[in-house]
Amino acid sequence: MLFSVLGFLLVAGIAFGIGMLGNINRWLSDLPDYTDADEYLVSEPTHILDSQGTEIATFFVQNRESVTADKVSEWVLKGTVDVEDERFYEHNGVDIIGIGRAVLAQLSGRSEGASTITQQLVRNTILSEEQFDQTIERKVREAFIAMEMEKIFSKDEILMMYLNTIYYGHGAYGIQAASKTYLSKNANELTLAEAALLIGLPNSPSYYDPTANPDVAVDRRNKVLGNMLRIGTISQEEYDAAVAEPLALNVTETSDTGISVYAHPYFVDYVKSLLQEEFSTDVLFKGGLTVTTTIDPAIQQAAETAAVENINKYPAANDLQIGMSVVDPKTGHIKAMVGGRDYNADPNHVNHATAKRQPGSSFKSFTLATAIKMGVNPNITINCESPLYWDNPGGEDVRIQNYGNHNYGYRSLASATAVSSNTGYVQLAETIGNQNILQTCKSLGLDTSSMHDVLSMTLGTGDVTTLQMANAYASFANGGEHRAPVAITEIKSRAGEVVYTHKDEKTQALTAGDAAAVTEVLETVMERGGTGVTGNPWIKQPIAGKTGTAGTASDTTDLWFCGYTPQLSVSIWVGHSGTNTPIKNVNNSTMTLPVFKAFMKAVLADAPREEFPEGPTPEYKPNSEWKFSHTKSPEELAAQQQAEEAAKQEEESSDKEGEGESPQAPTTPQPQTPTTPQPPVTPAPETGGTTPTTPQ
Repeated sequence: MLFSVLGFLLVAGIAFGIGMLGNINRWLSDLPDYTDADEYLVSEPTHILDSQGTEIATFFVQNRESVTADKVSEWVLKGTVDVEDERFYEHNGVDIIGIGRAVLAQLSGRSEGASTITQQLVRNTILSEEQFDQTIERKVREAFIAMEMEKIFSKDEILMMYLNTIYYGHGAYGIQAASKTYLSKNANELTLAEAALLIGLPNSPSYYDPTANPDVAVDRRNKVLGNMLRIGTISQEEYDAAVAEPLALNVTETSDTGISVYAHPYFVDYVKSLLQEEFSTDVLFKGGLTVTTTIDPAIQQAAETAAVENINKYPAANDLQIGMSVVDPKTGHIKAMVGGRDYNADPNHVNHATAKRQPGSSFKSFTLATAIKMGVNPNITINCESPLYWDNPGGEDVRIQNYGNHNYGYRSLASATAVSSNTGYVQLAETIGNQNILQTCKSLGLDTSSMHDVLSMTLGTGDVTTLQMANAYASFANGGEHRAPVAITEIKSRAGEVVYTHKDEKTQALTAGDAAAVTEVLETVMERGGTGVTGNPWIKQPIAGKTGTAGTASDTTDLWFCGYTPQLSVSIWVGHSGTNTPIKNVNNSTMTLPVFKAFMKAVLADAPREEFPEGPTPEYKPNSEWKFSHTKSPEELAAQQQAEEAAKQEEESSDKEGEGESPQAPTTPQPQTPTTPQPPVTPAPETGGTTPTTPQ
């Protein structure tokens, strides 16, 4: 205590000697809060973890990682004191002997520092804005805070504060960051020679940088070892062995962007955007947060492999991009996010999993859900002939056609879904009302801002993301329960306190019975729609889903598939990045569906079978209560069928009477119009607009 008091009096005496003693009270009147340990951590990076606790990214202003004493080599702890402040455990913040020695050195023309470890810590952290001020005021403030610190914190605490904040060069702040930067190992794994190398760097980080001046760095290392030998920290044998050890660096370069990404870059970008909505840049890049996310590394790897390997198979897809999202229906957790083929190859880093595109006929599932919710039975018969026309007052009639203008005749709503009949679904949407469909979309978490109340809305002419689609379909898979997509489950402060924990919040977007009815129809789509997915015994799980294409009368611009099992909901998009350039020579059968199959096989092939939730059968209204603009009543259909049969018999009779003569060329036959549902026989091509172009 006597030495520290004398030290402070010495500094005060110097101030008095130059006539400034009266200013000391003013200098000490506006000191920062030196009682808070966090104030000495000027900048602490934020760590982003996957669901298994593995770090996938770091956001930082300074490359720093604080550790506790048990995470640092004993050689570092002892050697730092030997080199920087050998009387560290004896003084109370200001070293009188050191000051006197420094004065003598100055008088003899030499240079020697007098600052203690505590003073260096104060100067580099809470007084960092003043550290280059060569004034008595700064020295008085520094000395006073150093002495006060020693009353609040233990010596070991102060030493670790110093080791966690000091700059070691090459962008590394703190011993842990330095150890990883220069040697790619943790600070508790350092050998004596490695510890001495790092201990010597803070004195002049750029000059002693071993990556730039290896010989100079080795000389400095050996000087540190000499100090440790002189003080008795190491033996002669340890000194000799360490000095003889060659320099062996294993450098890990740090990003100069303030973000180091170790895995899943598209997802990291997404998480960063979420955090920026809640935290300031200072907190996010300096606050030392630990953010635990929902991404599952095994599921993510399976998704990336399935998506990228499949699209790379086809030379015709060289200029195409892919986006994919995977959501857990039971929690809303985002398990995987594929934003594109190669993050580093795209200078704009567009995340195609969260980019908006037209979903085409994969949107029809929401029209179906709305219809069932309103009491439309999936067995109701709809006219799926093609083309059909709608009145357009003041202009030409609106022409709607199925893909390839396929004439699907009259069939059930379930069957119309399997073949993805545009004409049938436009009638359905017209009958139940677009506003009701939009309300369903909102309840399922879709952004409806680009969805307009027009005839073709049900064909998927609005803009959505794969994340929205996977999340919406997840509600079908989980009994109608909707949860917003979850990317972050927990956030801790740098002190380890939990500042955010995700709480499960759900709404009942559909009844369990309605969701089960939708799923039953979408299971039929997979079984009968020509997708070829459930036709092979590659997975034991029940599967439901719907393809989609969007484009113009002659070109396809977007390929989609949305599918789900009880465990996972998946949405996949393929197209050109940022443009509506036509897609050539590939379709859903070669693009999205194989990705889904490969992914599900990788993650669920060996999983025990689960079943979709069941619910009470919806209360359907009588089919006769629903009127469709182009669909005839059962009585009208029966009369038409009788007339067609009569005409056919008359034609056959006429042919018999004219035997021996050339048969008359028949007129174009009218399509058959059965009143019972007809299962599709061929794949179900469809489109997102009024002019379908690409097969599923």
